[in-house]
Amino acid sequence: MSEPLLQVENLAKHYPVPKRALFQVHRDQLKAVDGISFTLEAGTTLGLVGESGCGKSTTARLVLRLVEPTGGSVRLEGVDVLGCSKAELRRLRREMQIVFQDPLSSLNPRMPVGVSIAEPLRFHGIGDRRERHRRAHEMLSVVGLRRDDFDRYPHEFSGGQCQRVAIARALILRPKLVIFDEPVSALDVSIRAQILDLLLRLQGDFALTYIFISHDLSVVKRICDRTAVMYLGKIIELADSEALYRAPLHPYSQALLQAIPPPDPAARRVADLGQLEGDVPGPINPPQGCRFHTRCPHRMAICSEKEPVLRDLGAGQLVACFLHGE
Repeated sequence: MSEPLLQVENLAKHYPVPKRALFQVHRDQLKAVDGISFTLEAGTTLGLVGESGCGKSTTARLVLRLVEPTGGSVRLEGVDVLGCSKAELRRLRREMQIVFQDPLSSLNPRMPVGVSIAEPLRFHGIGDRRERHRRAHEMLSVVGLRRDDFDRYPHEFSGGQCQRVAIARALILRPKLVIFDEPVSALDVSIRAQILDLLLRLQGDFALTYIFISHDLSVVKRICDRTAVMYLGKIIELADSEALYRAPLHPYSQALLQAIPPPDPAARRVADLGQLEGDVPGPINPPQGCRFHTRCPHRMAICSEKEPVLRDLGAGQLVACFLHGE
């Protein structure tokens, strides 16, 4: 069996919080990501879902080593990303790219979009100016824009067109892994569908592997092979997307899926909306035991005493919940 393209083990990022009082002995820590593990096979898409602040975007930045982790390991095709020197990391970053949520803010407003697309080639010393511009013209066509859009500026494009430019810039190095951080949440619904179709086509054409971050579960269902549900810095359920959407095991996953708006709002009762008790606890000193137990409708005594581990229940479905443990 071949080695997964990406292997993440016990990845964590804790931010120190300054003391608020003189008598405080220990410094608090904001546990943005707290020991998550997953693997990603080449040519597949992993979705990361969860409420705002659960650690999805921080996970993306840790995988790319845009921020330094507190602990854990990340391996891309067996190469230790976190153990690389700066020179090694620079070469490795040709294999992994990211597309951000707001396409307009991720593009230089003073730079023609064609030059922005070609910039990664210049940064890595690939080709001369003429070759870089030729490849940028090709990428404009690949993402559905005109070749003569090369000299236009970001403010002359719509949001969906700017996102196509950002995708072209990410793909011009022919990476193996591309991370999409809420890439369609700022777009209109009709444009959103076009961008998702583009991503699926590009994945087949260029043999790409994706990590797709979103809070929109209907989008994740359409594009992802596997889905990981995060809550307060932890992965609490990981399964094939079809299995997760058909029969979610964790109470939090069930509530998320029940909250998806139905095609016919009149057919949905208020009792079916997957409402949860209380608010999400803060990531500074999260609850003891299961982090979800303060809001869980099925909580038991053990839930506040012991933290559940992510258990493999077979068929690739993993869940961290005492309802499905020994």
